[in-house]
Amino acid sequence: RARNLVVSGSSQERCFSSLVPAQPVPPLAQTLQGYLRALEPLIPEEELVHTRKNIQKFCGEGGLGPQLQEGLERRARHSNNWISDWWVQWAYLESRQPLPVHSNPAISLPKRDFSDWRGQLVFASKLIAAALDFKNVVDNGRLPVEYMRGQPLCMELFPLLFSSCRIPGRKHDTITHHSRARHITVVRNYQFFQMDVYNSDGSRMTESQIHAQLLRIRAESWKTDKEPMGILTSEHRQTWGQAYSRLLKDKLNKESVRAIEKGLFTLCLDSPVMRVSDDKYSSRMAAQILHGGGTHSNSGNRWFDKTLQFVVGEDGSWGLLYEQATAEGPPIATLLDHILQYCKKPDPKKTPLIPLQMPKKLYFNIDLCIPYAFVMHCFITLVLINDLDIRCFNFQRFGKELPKQHNLSPNAFIQVALQLAYYKVHNEVCASCDIASQRMFRGGRTDYIRSPTNQMLKFVLTFDDPSISVRSILLNKMNYYSHRGSDQSVGQSIDRHLLGLKLQAIEEGLSVPRLFMDTAYGLATHWKLRTGQVPANTDSVMCFGPLVPDGYAVCYNPQSDHVHFSVTAFNCCEETQAETLAATLHSTLCQLQELLQPTV
Repeated sequence: RARNLVVSGSSQERCFSSLVPAQPVPPLAQTLQGYLRALEPLIPEEELVHTRKNIQKFCGEGGLGPQLQEGLERRARHSNNWISDWWVQWAYLESRQPLPVHSNPAISLPKRDFSDWRGQLVFASKLIAAALDFKNVVDNGRLPVEYMRGQPLCMELFPLLFSSCRIPGRKHDTITHHSRARHITVVRNYQFFQMDVYNSDGSRMTESQIHAQLLRIRAESWKTDKEPMGILTSEHRQTWGQAYSRLLKDKLNKESVRAIEKGLFTLCLDSPVMRVSDDKYSSRMAAQILHGGGTHSNSGNRWFDKTLQFVVGEDGSWGLLYEQATAEGPPIATLLDHILQYCKKPDPKKTPLIPLQMPKKLYFNIDLCIPYAFVMHCFITLVLINDLDIRCFNFQRFGKELPKQHNLSPNAFIQVALQLAYYKVHNEVCASCDIASQRMFRGGRTDYIRSPTNQMLKFVLTFDDPSISVRSILLNKMNYYSHRGSDQSVGQSIDRHLLGLKLQAIEEGLSVPRLFMDTAYGLATHWKLRTGQVPANTDSVMCFGPLVPDGYAVCYNPQSDHVHFSVTAFNCCEETQAETLAATLHSTLCQLQELLQPTV
């Protein structure tokens, strides 16, 4: 929630920093004890004994633990945030996985009331104007500071949403940010255009002006380009990094790529896609936003490195795709909420009588190596898209108000349902992580709340036993999960701390401690169930891919009387099916409702 604390422009960042405390380094013993508790439901007792010995050596006399802990505490005293930069580098910039599916989340929103290109351009004009209005609010320090549990949240990510881009490299990527951009990039039929959105006097263009420019772009892009340049950005990062270096050796290519990177954001005007049944529509549209549907569809209309991409289809579908090294779910939800509120209002600005410069088409010189690369990239993109198994559904039996009526956390309630559903499908519990924000700290990003515990294992094992009162176990489990969420909210979760200890050893030129080479650590961080709650004020659904080949990703948006879910898996793994987990989750939620509201 937000409070109307307004910050003036030049003092904005300083005020935000003064409101938000630094992220603490958790006590070493506390984290290691929490790590052991997290392992208990996952590994046999004999392996747990071995891990205990490694932990004793790590934190005992002569062990590296105290030395590394001291290094982290020293780092915390001399940096904005002791873990966030490391996390972004390790989790995102050094990852060589393709951005679509594996990294970039997508948000699909309710279908708009149009079904042709005319309605598409009218709505796209409104969308652009709304995004520019939000940027104006951020730039002028008029964005209300957000609060959680009465504490202010870090707002540093908001100015970085615009004019940012990820730059591919052969070994690792980098992030670039351009604060003075005056244009956006519009892409249609695989063709990119640089479109100014500010008049010569510095004023923002009106919706009418933007619409006129989009009509010009449509007239110049009626035919699909043979070479879908955007496809290159969907490749493995090392391969794209090599192609990127070769591409930029040409002056024209460099100018076009830089124009895309410097733009405020990208607007993707998608072509119509094949119609599907109503029950599959939400899944198809979420996938369309996420990866574009392939080279035969709209994947060439993406530049996956761009921090912010809006997608508008001719059939009324629309959504947003973002790059995680710079952006995160909660700020994106705030942006979308602003856009939706803006779209309800008429255009407040009168159109000035100013001649508009023609949007600039961005051209590329294709050398002899690139056509072969296109063939390979198109094939690899098709494999990536065909491998994604996605199921979105709207659970309508109840929403977040039901758990609240019983003084329970809605998030904890859904997490219990997810764990139970996974156990029903696979007859085991697994390493699973619930993504939680750390914005209550200066420069904070995210951490994980681990769901499997001994309490959870006891609950799923006894759920169908009529002789045991699982209702009391359920309530204890949810209260315990809420307590762990409170630990996370005060910076006491274990996973970022463990990562920091490992990276501190590498920075000091030491060998990686045996604790992190243990098979138990590999099992504990093999996230077969990745979950995330992204609450929004609209019926949107976020989706992203699993973290591991034999895993799932589940995202949910709880509303008062219903919950939107997306479930993804990979078809390459025969044991995981998104449809099966989604159906089991649906029935499990109904069973948990019966526990809370038993029928007479």
